[in-house]
Amino acid sequence: MKGTDHFKRTIQMFLEQRAAEDELFAKSYRNPAKNIDDCVTYILNYVQKSGCNGFSDGEIYGQAIHYYDENEIEVGKPIQCQVVVNHVVELTEEEKQEARRKAVAQYQQLELQKLQNRSRLFNVFRLSAD
Repeated sequence: MKGTDHFKRTIQMFLEQRAAEDELFAKSYRNPAKNIDDCVTYILNYVQKSGCNGFSDGEIYGQAIHYYDENEIEVGKPIQCQVVVNHVVELTEEEKQEARRKAVAQYQQLELQKLQNRSRLFNVFRLSAD
């Protein structure tokens, strides 16, 4: 899973937990004008403007809450970057199955390439011996 997807999922899980525990925040979180992609963009722009490379969970989660609590907030432009998250995110069964499927397909492709290379090598030796 890409770092930014992992980051987005981590933030979203935190916000959903917060909304379940805090009715006032739940109202802000359900605002149809707000979404997780803009929230992540807002956080990434905040991080970039700060010039710092590392943040505590509380700082980042605080910015996520701030994004949802403020009606008028400048999100900023999307940023292409990789985010490193030091949290373990549990994959859904669908994600696990997809990862397994990709791993098996990759393994099969590698084994097929090995067989094709052996076959080519065998044919080269056979031609040179004739």
